[in-house]
Amino acid sequence: MAAAFVVCSAFDVWLSAVSLRSFASTAAGDRRYNKWLNRFTWFICAAALLLICSGGMVTSKNVGLAVPDWPTTFGYNMFLFPISKWVGGILFEHTHRLIASAVGFLTIILATWLWRSEGRGWVRNLGLIALAGVILQGILGGLRVTMLKDEIGILHACVAQAFLALLVVIALVTTSFWRSLDEMDTSPKKFAPIRSLAIAITLAIYLQLALGATMRHQHRDLSILDFPTANGAWIPDTSATALAKINAWRDARGLSDVDAFQIWLQMTHRFVALLIAIGVIAFYSRVRRDARQVPALKKLSMWWAAFLLVQLTLGAWTIWSNKAADIATAHVAVGAVMLSFGVSISAICWRISKGDVGAERQFQSGSEPGAPHSKPVAA
Repeated sequence: MAAAFVVCSAFDVWLSAVSLRSFASTAAGDRRYNKWLNRFTWFICAAALLLICSGGMVTSKNVGLAVPDWPTTFGYNMFLFPISKWVGGILFEHTHRLIASAVGFLTIILATWLWRSEGRGWVRNLGLIALAGVILQGILGGLRVTMLKDEIGILHACVAQAFLALLVVIALVTTSFWRSLDEMDTSPKKFAPIRSLAIAITLAIYLQLALGATMRHQHRDLSILDFPTANGAWIPDTSATALAKINAWRDARGLSDVDAFQIWLQMTHRFVALLIAIGVIAFYSRVRRDARQVPALKKLSMWWAAFLLVQLTLGAWTIWSNKAADIATAHVAVGAVMLSFGVSISAICWRISKGDVGAERQFQSGSEPGAPHSKPVAA
């Protein structure tokens, strides 16, 4: 949790620093900014990232059913289960439940805090959606144990990533930095492709996480154990004869059998990773060329590219280690971080574009860009 908290806290401090340097007068005069609410939201982001890591370890170690009942733990109240019995797979599954309960409790506080102190209705609604999301996530986790269906586990993993992304958006929009973005002076024609590219990459990352969750919840050895080739070839042969040879080789080494679907599922995962890599690099290049006046995007895109390199390395390492639990979990965690950067960048692009549209409408109506609006504009 310390590492996750450091990442989220550093991101918060950095955003605040950018805001103070570039828009000091706006931030200083904006009394709507609640520093402690924002820090609390970043803390929940860190807790949610820890929860994803915990869930990744449970799945990677295949101990999701180490505790066979829910919402109790071997008949005990979850919170009264003796520590002396936290051993083996029970340790991972039980602590996952406790962390999930803590995140749920923190989300209740966040939703209440937003409802009582946040003036923007849409931000209050985000808090309610987050609350509904964490309740849904808890139910899905329980159903995964009681119904023994891998499909529920896949959905559980996908909702977890979406929940973290939503928390990151809430944390971002409660910064003073967010409220100052409408003062950015950018060209709408040049910025529109940047926004579209950011959204497309973020959606691709979410799809990639869903593909990864599908592979992990098959509870099998990896269908392809070499990289960058695939079963010794660039394009794997999945004919009946080839599969028979592959499975004979795997049987001799105590590995689970594979079919064509599992092989092509991993190949799709690799292909989407390539598309994401191309997209992130293209985005970084585009921002440096056409959005130099937005320092936040420049730095975020640089970190996005850095995490891309880490993620590609972990992806290859996961294959070479045949999905070692610690490596696979790190791969899931960095994937969640990349998604968080994606939604942050997309939200910033959307906010700047919204400001550009407002400025363009003012210009077309003949009013000065700095003239007061006839109606208050929600930030």
